[in-house]
Amino acid sequence: MRALFINPGLKIKLELKPLILCNLCKRFSISNDGGPSNEGRWRVPQINVKEGQNSRKHEIIKQEVENVCRILETGTWGPTLEKALSSCGEKPHSDLIVGVLRRIKNVELAVSYFRWAERASNQVNSQETYNSLLLLMARCNRFDRIEHILEEMSLAGFGPTFETSLELVSTSVKSQRLREAFDLIQTMRKFKIRPAFSAYTTLIGALAGAHKPEHPHLMLTLFQQMQELGYEVTVHLFTTLIRVFARDGHVDAALSLLDEMKSNSFDADIVLYNVCIDCFGKVGKVDMAWKFFHEIKTHGLKPDDVSYTSMLGVLCKAGKMDEAIELFEQMEINKAVPCAYAYNTMIMGYGNAGRFDEAYGLLERQRLKGSIPSVIAYNSLLTCLGKKGKVDEALKIFNEMKKDAMPNLPTYNILVDMLSRAGKLDSALEIQTDMKESGLVPNVMTVNIMIDRLCKANKVEEACSVFRSMDRKICGPNKFTFCSLIDGLGRHGRVDDAYKLYEEMLDCNETPDAIVFTSLIRNFFRAGRKEDGHKIYKEMTRKGASPDLTLLNTYMDCVFKAGETEKGRALFEEIKDRFTPDARSYSILIHGLIKAGFARETHELFYAMKEQGCVLDTLAYNTVIDGFCKSGKVNKAYQLLEEMKSKGHQPTVVTYGSVIDGLAKIDRLDEAYMLFEEAKSVNVELNVVVYSSLVDGFGKVGRIDEAYLIIEEMMQNKLNPNIQTWNCLLDALVKAEEIDEALVCWNSIKELKCIPNIISYSIIINGLCRVRKFNKAFVFWQEMQKQGMKPNGITYLTMISGLAKAGNIYEADKLFERFKLNGGVPDSACYNTMIEGLSLANKASDAYRLFEETRLKGCCIYTKTCVVLLDALHKAECLEQAAVVGAVLREAAKSQHASRAF
Repeated sequence: MRALFINPGLKIKLELKPLILCNLCKRFSISNDGGPSNEGRWRVPQINVKEGQNSRKHEIIKQEVENVCRILETGTWGPTLEKALSSCGEKPHSDLIVGVLRRIKNVELAVSYFRWAERASNQVNSQETYNSLLLLMARCNRFDRIEHILEEMSLAGFGPTFETSLELVSTSVKSQRLREAFDLIQTMRKFKIRPAFSAYTTLIGALAGAHKPEHPHLMLTLFQQMQELGYEVTVHLFTTLIRVFARDGHVDAALSLLDEMKSNSFDADIVLYNVCIDCFGKVGKVDMAWKFFHEIKTHGLKPDDVSYTSMLGVLCKAGKMDEAIELFEQMEINKAVPCAYAYNTMIMGYGNAGRFDEAYGLLERQRLKGSIPSVIAYNSLLTCLGKKGKVDEALKIFNEMKKDAMPNLPTYNILVDMLSRAGKLDSALEIQTDMKESGLVPNVMTVNIMIDRLCKANKVEEACSVFRSMDRKICGPNKFTFCSLIDGLGRHGRVDDAYKLYEEMLDCNETPDAIVFTSLIRNFFRAGRKEDGHKIYKEMTRKGASPDLTLLNTYMDCVFKAGETEKGRALFEEIKDRFTPDARSYSILIHGLIKAGFARETHELFYAMKEQGCVLDTLAYNTVIDGFCKSGKVNKAYQLLEEMKSKGHQPTVVTYGSVIDGLAKIDRLDEAYMLFEEAKSVNVELNVVVYSSLVDGFGKVGRIDEAYLIIEEMMQNKLNPNIQTWNCLLDALVKAEEIDEALVCWNSIKELKCIPNIISYSIIINGLCRVRKFNKAFVFWQEMQKQGMKPNGITYLTMISGLAKAGNIYEADKLFERFKLNGGVPDSACYNTMIEGLSLANKASDAYRLFEETRLKGCCIYTKTCVVLLDALHKAECLEQAAVVGAVLREAAKSQHASRAF
């Protein structure tokens, strides 16, 4: 009813049906000359007169169409345009409307004219005019308007002709709008319109060639609908569906279709068997491919060259060369003319297996049989030689092949790729020159290979030179060219140049994909320009480009590394909204939170990961184990290490290092050492970090001899301890107050040409001060300053206290003032030491000034410090200040007495 209301002409048509039928009867009762026909007789038409009339009629209609189109082109639709159409004298009729609709390219204008024609003629448009409107909508990709028109046609009692429904689907297929074509057929069915047989087969064929995950199921739906409509499905249709399902790995569905075909009494032909052999073989079902090959003979058919070649390809790919050789020899029996495809397949098989002598022998055998090896055979051989790293041998074959076949563009591309991968970039450029001399123009693939390999070989300037030398008229860059060079520039820190190239890509009307945006985001963050990285992501969103999971994972990783923890969490939530997070997503999140000090969240995230069904890889296990160790859940980490081994994932040095460090930190050193020995027993190559963890662990509990043994073993394994390792040993010796041994260790560091850092100097200065070797400590302090190192707060305070206690109050005071000028905040111990030092050096006034500063800062003043200062003030006859210090001392005594009483 809604459609009838929208299109009132439908009601008029239903009322006029009897009149139309009456006119139709009169038309067939009139003779060709206009008089009544003789009953029961047919008159011979006057052909020449009729042709003349048709020609004149065609000219008249053509002129009418021209007039209407001229009016429609004058402006936008409105009352003025309608008035002009009404006054032009041509009353709308079917032929005129169809002609106009075929000329118009604006859908909105066409629909307006279509509706006006209904009103002007006071009748519903014909089936032919509706068909023309539908075709216009399809040509203009306005599929959103088609459903409404189909609904109107259904209510009017007719639908698109079979030719129109086929044309609608074909137009959609040509513009790669396959989903819209599928929806179009479903819309026709919704309104009880029968789509054409050819519409179904055209769309099924197009879906088969598009290689998208959802297409097999769409094809099966269409196939089943054809059966419901009573269309006769053929072996060819079954073959198309079986090929797609088998190719995409849906083996059960493919076998089900085969069973259905047999149950419908269809006989499989050789084409179907060849498809089954090829497709099932490619997804690794070798036994099934063999079954189909043997079935050919049992069903009275004879395997052809395609059957043998497909089966040979399956066996070679599966590495079953002995079976392939046997089948090849069987094929060759009584075969006068060798099959070039079979020879090419076997040559490729021998090459992939590294059996090049046999491949060369097969080339010679082919020649002896009177068949010259083709360029395909040589290209296959060159590809295999390149994969095996036999570059020199490949160049020799390249020179020999010219006797049999002229190298083509793929030949040169294979060689350029091979030489570039081997780092022989000069030779690759020579091959490119040879290509040009042979009359072949490098295509975009050649250029892409060169640019990609040059970038990976850190020769970015040469890659830019190749890019700039491209002849845009013959071979313009594509998105892969831009992608390789943008990434290459970004990886080498030239992010501004990479962005300029991205802008050039846009100017060339190339649409950047997620890979390009991923590269730009990653490289801007690596260059320390996180704001620009964020801008790239926003720009991508603004352009309507959809990020993939890899891009979001990379972006999240960059954000966490830049210290933006909350932004990283937000990105993980975005990943959950758009995709299903994978093991890498969780690994990045957990690692980022660990670095930000939220290691305790590892437990919760690990179980969320498990519940979601994420399959943990080695990286994920390592990240989670590290998180458990850093959050103190070492037992859980140990369990996960065992689980990792049971699931077939070999623990790496990172895995063992995390657990050993976790155990060492909680003083479970014997277990840590056992794990250390286990790692060595399974040939895991341990690094300096693992050894340092054990040195630190043994040193902290005073097991210094064992720490020394670990360092000794480390050096025997040709691993040089780094400064972190030495710092662990120095710290252990200092805490054990073995300062002489620490100084020997310091000399060893210098002899091994390992440069001490600020931590090393802080440890040794602190150790010397602890045993009251203050002057020696000051020597190290000065040495550190000469090395250009800035002392940290702890080192400053240690040195100030040491100098003050040693009586070198002048240097202590100078250092104290410098510390405060540099923004340092002295603690209570430092203030008290300085006050005592100044008091003992007879600098009572300076000591009192510092006493007042200490009180203002809210730091605690020790009783001993007050006593020493009070004595110095009395000696200097500073009685007023002495009274203040005495009052503070009395208050402190009262406070202590009250505290004890309480």
